[in-house]
Amino acid sequence: MKNYIKYFGILALGMVACEPEFENPVDDVDAYSNGEADFSNYVALGNSLTAGYADNALYITGQQNSYPNILAQQFAKVVEGDFDFVQPLMADNAGGLLAGGQQITSNRLVLSVVDQDTLPRIYTGMEPTTDILNTLTGPFNNFGVPGARSYHLLAPGYGNVQGLATDPATANPYFVRFASDPGTTVVADAVAQQPTFFSLWIGNNDVLGYATSGGVDENDITSQQVFTGAYTQIVASMVEAGAEEGVLLNIPNVTDIPFFNTVPNNALVLTAEQAANLTGFFQAVAGIFTQVLMQQQVPQEQAVALASQYAIQFSAGPNRFIIDVPVTQTNPLGFRQMTEEELVLLTIDRAAIPTQGYGSAAVGPEVLQVLGLLQQGGQPTPEQAQLVIDAVNGFDDADVLDNQEIQRIAEATQGFNATIAKVAEDFDLAFVDAAALLEETATTGIPFDGGVLTSTFASGGAFSLDGVHLTPRGYALIANETIEAINSEYNATVPKVNIGYYGTITPSND
Repeated sequence: MKNYIKYFGILALGMVACEPEFENPVDDVDAYSNGEADFSNYVALGNSLTAGYADNALYITGQQNSYPNILAQQFAKVVEGDFDFVQPLMADNAGGLLAGGQQITSNRLVLSVVDQDTLPRIYTGMEPTTDILNTLTGPFNNFGVPGARSYHLLAPGYGNVQGLATDPATANPYFVRFASDPGTTVVADAVAQQPTFFSLWIGNNDVLGYATSGGVDENDITSQQVFTGAYTQIVASMVEAGAEEGVLLNIPNVTDIPFFNTVPNNALVLTAEQAANLTGFFQAVAGIFTQVLMQQQVPQEQAVALASQYAIQFSAGPNRFIIDVPVTQTNPLGFRQMTEEELVLLTIDRAAIPTQGYGSAAVGPEVLQVLGLLQQGGQPTPEQAQLVIDAVNGFDDADVLDNQEIQRIAEATQGFNATIAKVAEDFDLAFVDAAALLEETATTGIPFDGGVLTSTFASGGAFSLDGVHLTPRGYALIANETIEAINSEYNATVPKVNIGYYGTITPSND
């Protein structure tokens, strides 16, 4: 990952667990009921959000605090007899994966102070020991596979290590670790457990990959037809296997997560002198381009009108960044200033903003000479004019989400969530509106006994240091919402947990 924005004044309250004050303090199993649901063999399917992925990695503590494991602990209070929920645990808390001794994924992130700055960095407290070639033997109950899209759960060979070498898109290193055989599917292995109850939280990655890459490839969003077909087949397979009761969770809008809301798009903070200089530079760009157009026989009035969009004005204080956009007839230079709704990715190289003029202009000595020539009324050569135009240094498409990309994401998410809601209704399953819940963390926040849970990066408590995945406290919030939906659908009284008992980010190299 690239350099992160710096973080100051991280609240200690957001990083440590509070003393437990349980919503349901009664421990007598007779006080609770499973209602019409049979939790005796609970199986969870999904992606990283089901596996307990956090801080840009999968590691034991995260898995132990996955929302399915939290659910299973509560189900155990209403199940008579033995109750097991087995997860394919990593070998350590480092988080990295090995393949034949070679590290193939990074360790988890921790929050550390480096040169008096508080920022996430890769954990170095130990070397990873989880080798995907050391396959695990089930049976397992948690089939959360980080990186999986909806259709991956039905893909034969998704756990075949050979596929990682020949075509990485067809195989997944996390599923390689615990697939029953190389040719199986995630759903087939889940069905083989003869589940009595299941949860499914899938679909995030069907749109998230497009979003976290800055919307570079619009084909990276799963089509609605493919998603609907895959999702319906997954649920039907579980129900036909005997899990006639279950719960489906929809997917949040990516604009509600810290990965897209931590770096403001108006963080170009300028002094009055800097603002005047930058305004003068873009006026020069507009003037030069006017002359270029007129040399191409464009009428003066039309040339001035077309070039005027590049005479961007700046003021002292916060200003919105410049971004690169596709070259069109109406925007032939392919850049503009960001609008209020557009988003900057968390992983942008923030250090390049002041050092390279990233997001505005890279004005070096040669460009300054040309600007001086223009101020004196001189006429630059074509080469000098090009130097000025080339100095515009807008954010790359991969570092931002523009309005059109945000709209694509919203439409896909709405379509996927409509499918999830309909499938839940068609199969008479419990439904969790995780999208609304996480939107609440991004707006008003969610009160709990120890404070308020928000989506603010690092200090809000809900999201881990990768800005995408939840903290243990965030997963506990999801578990409680899921329990509420299950209790309502199946007339059960499964007890909820106090989310203050669960931790948030790791504030050290522990």
